[in-house]
Amino acid sequence: MNFKALSDQELIELYLLGNDKSFEILLNRHKNKIYTSIYLFVKDHDLAEDIFQEVFIKIIDTLRKGKYNHEGKFLQWAMRISYNLCVDYFRRSKRRTKVSPSETFDIFDVLEVQDDNMETTIMKSQTYAKVKELVDALPDEQREVVILRHYADMSFKEIAALTRVSINTALGRMRYALINMRKMVDERQLMLQY
Repeated sequence: MNFKALSDQELIELYLLGNDKSFEILLNRHKNKIYTSIYLFVKDHDLAEDIFQEVFIKIIDTLRKGKYNHEGKFLQWAMRISYNLCVDYFRRSKRRTKVSPSETFDIFDVLEVQDDNMETTIMKSQTYAKVKELVDALPDEQREVVILRHYADMSFKEIAALTRVSINTALGRMRYALINMRKMVDERQLMLQY
């Protein structure tokens, strides 16, 4: 059986019938996006690992109890769980997130980038660092929407549901984030090359 050709829903159904390999395929299919979004919120490798594991414990528990009913929307459902666990963590710790790489993890390590020559690679690396600085400098609500939209690849409808605001509010936060980032580029006279 070619597990990789199966949909998320088909993998879930196989898992519920006792096929652990199908869950492994499902996990591998989505782990980078889920882990990356968690990491961007918590900015700590060990904590991100802990929350990531907690996300999949909740997923397994929900599946085994027969309470999963998000057919065709597994990734969005998993992202909602990870977001809620991150929010819970921050409510407990009252800590502010930063978007910056650590020694062991960088968001851009998991993004697929075609091989480039050294000059292009250096330019991209410098651009990524500048963009991360700009995202870091945004107000929390704007930074959150940028992370969910561009790093977690969520729609504005999904972001609105996840953050419990209207779609217009989510769109407005993104608009203001882009305006603020443009202002910072102008103020700092940054040249973003790609």
